Amino acid sequence: MFGLNKAALKTELNKAAKFLFVRADVRYWDDAKVNGVEDSEGKLIPCRVGDTWSPVIRLDDGQVMEWPTGTSADIHYKVCDAGQYLLANENKEEIAIRNGYYVPDDLLSIGSNGYGDYIILNIDADGKIKDWKKIELDPNDWRHPDAPEPEDD
Repeated sequence: MFGLNKAALKTELNKAAKFLFVRADVRYWDDAKVNGVEDSEGKLIPCRVGDTWSPVIRLDDGQVMEWPTGTSADIHYKVCDAGQYLLANENKEEIAIRNGYYVPDDLLSIGSNGYGDYIILNIDADGKIKDWKKIELDPNDWRHPDAPEPEDD
């Protein structure tokens, strides 16, 4: 897919990408409320794996996969250059990784500006991200998972 011209690449990337894998090393876990309760130690939030918040989000509708029914969350996590964001196909095979370590605001800072450092989401009791809009992915922001990180200009 990454050998295509830019227009074809954009079309193919947007057609193939079905999920976003988030691997964000959260600096402050207490910046979230789960079911209205401050999650001061990050023990209540679903999708936590060690010190990493690792949800899988369906791009079409903002559904957080395997989110526990009845659990809502208001998230405002500071990540600050400590995340990986990957696109996956319908089989959940990784097809692209986001260039850099900044939070992709257009995907993970809904209704607010996260300045590339914050994940800002409201997730309802059915696991849907409030105000989610499917966006058109820019292939310039992504690379093949096996490709090296591009050099800074």
